[in-house]
Amino acid sequence: MSEDMSQEGPNTKFAGASKYILDEELAKIVNITMALEMPLLLKGEPGTGKTMLAHAIADSLNMRLIVLNVKSSMKLVEALYQYDTLTRLNDSRFGDSTRDISNIEDYIKMGKIGQSFVSDERVVLLIDEIDKADTDFQDDMLDVLDQMEFDIIEIDKTISAKCRPVIVITSNAKKDLSDPFLGRCNFHHIAFPEPDMMREIIRVHFTDISKDLLDHTVNAFYRMREFRGIEKKPATRELINWLRALKADPDFKVKDLVKGDIPYLGVLFKKSPDYAVARNSVSRMRI
Repeated sequence: MSEDMSQEGPNTKFAGASKYILDEELAKIVNITMALEMPLLLKGEPGTGKTMLAHAIADSLNMRLIVLNVKSSMKLVEALYQYDTLTRLNDSRFGDSTRDISNIEDYIKMGKIGQSFVSDERVVLLIDEIDKADTDFQDDMLDVLDQMEFDIIEIDKTISAKCRPVIVITSNAKKDLSDPFLGRCNFHHIAFPEPDMMREIIRVHFTDISKDLLDHTVNAFYRMREFRGIEKKPATRELINWLRALKADPDFKVKDLVKGDIPYLGVLFKKSPDYAVARNSVSRMRI
């Protein structure tokens, strides 16, 4: 490990961010992961704040955030670098570029992992939804992250990380990850917030919210999450947007929720079958 990679900056302890409610256990696992220089693997259902944690770490530690959104068809080399053969071909045909077509390195563009390696400052690297990728991608990626280097075969050059990034990997647990992959990460499962924590989250986003509105919307939200037959339960993002809709409606009254009149179900339920189930169930709700 190079001297630069082993040195910690002045702000290396994560204690949460202004818009991110953090429990003590999660704060500890983030900080020990950074100290051990290991990737942090986060699992949990959508809407539990996995992706936002990486944003919060970057914000709290004043680091740049680089996001790799994993796709099912993605090859590892795409995350490392791309050789822009099309631009080089056009330059050679039309001859109006300032680039030297004989210098292939001018046509190498760094992918998201490559960008985190060549950065002069330590960054947070978020690898989002790793469970979409196949096993070979996952294991080969961790080889690169272990070694903190990769080869660009077109120019016979090795790229070594200038600073080891803080690596956060998320999974929605739609597909099992390999044992070697799991063994090389620290792991934390982010459970969906309990109602009391959800109230804290809402207060962060709506500092002037009344207790009456807060209590009735949270109670209604958790009851709607338990509707039978719902495929995609509404998450924290949907609750926040629902509250925005309610607050923006001058005709809305909290007493409507008390009576079981739940407006703007389309903000909470985004799939047609779920919306139909919600509409059929909501008339029976009593807060």
